[in-house]
Amino acid sequence: MTNKLNHMLERSFPERRVFLRSDNDTRYMRISPLTQLIAFTGSTVFAAWLIIATAIILMDSIGSGNLRDQANRDLVLFENRVAELAHERDMRAEEAAAAQARFTTALEQISVMQSQLLASEERVRELEKGVEVVQANLRKALKARDTAEADKTELLAQLNGETGGKNGMSALEAEATVDVLANALSDTASERDEMVVSASQAMKMAEALETDLKLMEEKNDRIFTQLEDAVTISVAPLDKMFKSAGMDPDQLIETVKKGYSGQGGPLTPITFSTKGGIVDPDSMRANAIINKMDQLNLYRIAAQKAPFSLPLKDAFRMTSPFGPRWGRMHKGQDFASAYGTPIYATADGVVTFAGWQSGYGRLVKIQHEFGIETRYAHQSQILVKVGQRVSRGEQIGAMGNSGHSTGTHLHYEIRVQGKAVDPMTYIKAARDVF
Repeated sequence: MTNKLNHMLERSFPERRVFLRSDNDTRYMRISPLTQLIAFTGSTVFAAWLIIATAIILMDSIGSGNLRDQANRDLVLFENRVAELAHERDMRAEEAAAAQARFTTALEQISVMQSQLLASEERVRELEKGVEVVQANLRKALKARDTAEADKTELLAQLNGETGGKNGMSALEAEATVDVLANALSDTASERDEMVVSASQAMKMAEALETDLKLMEEKNDRIFTQLEDAVTISVAPLDKMFKSAGMDPDQLIETVKKGYSGQGGPLTPITFSTKGGIVDPDSMRANAIINKMDQLNLYRIAAQKAPFSLPLKDAFRMTSPFGPRWGRMHKGQDFASAYGTPIYATADGVVTFAGWQSGYGRLVKIQHEFGIETRYAHQSQILVKVGQRVSRGEQIGAMGNSGHSTGTHLHYEIRVQGKAVDPMTYIKAARDVF
């Protein structure tokens, strides 16, 4: 078989002899056509493999360079976006604080104007009573004047002898009586004129007070409208934030009210005695605004007790999101930054664990309201202890690389009723609020 193959390959690969000469003798090595074919085939395959492998390595290197450049560009864009969001969050916080200050000032103005309005109404009622008294006195004076004029006419008739000396009154007595009546009539006329002037002044003052009252009511209406709009605008983003995070706002308010059930202070509803009449519309609007403000305060308290803020304030980048990773479930969001970067509590709560836990490394667990728990893993340093009550924004540790970690980062988890949820749901929901 080998001879046949060599014979068939003789034309393409003729037999070769390699001579090896030494000082004493000469030897040669015969290379058959089959051996030459095998060597040629092997060399060809090796050269082809070397070319293909080199091409693959070059293409992979070029592709990796493009991917790295794209990843760097995406990272720069993301960090710029995070910086813009942080700046926008700070602006929103400043605007909310300014709105709160404006609302407090406006509420104080409303209280002052309400007192002025009540005083004006009381003055109007007093003037109306004074006008009624003046009008009654004026009617009495006019009646007395008419009576005096009738008596004067009768006495003049007696003096002229027209009544024949009625009642036996002499001329001198009648003349004296007429003088007395004339003086009384003159005094009554003067008093009447004074009453008319007083009534006219009282009516003008009442009209001026009514005008002032209408202007004050219009001003109050404008202020109430601005306050109603401001409160509505302040409540709407918080309501949207809670709903975006899958939380029921009504249930949140009821939960917060259980811990904040005291009464009194500047948000106590305004009450006025109506003495059986209708309720003052301004009081109803003021109470409605106060109720809205109370709802806003409850929302803000609830927002402090739920993890809507970021656990880091320094520059960072998000590395591994919530979801499946390498065939396993990644139950949190990873944030990468410099070693020792401060870590902050994302909501008010109580520390339930602070120590080493397998896989997590140095771990802090905080229990919040509404059945929510947050976890902060892989820390280099823990600054809180079990049982300690912490506030939102309070530092609890520092970023590290402890536990099962491939590099310095923070593993941040949110669990609701023991079930892990995506932390970005809460962070994105509060993006336009805080």
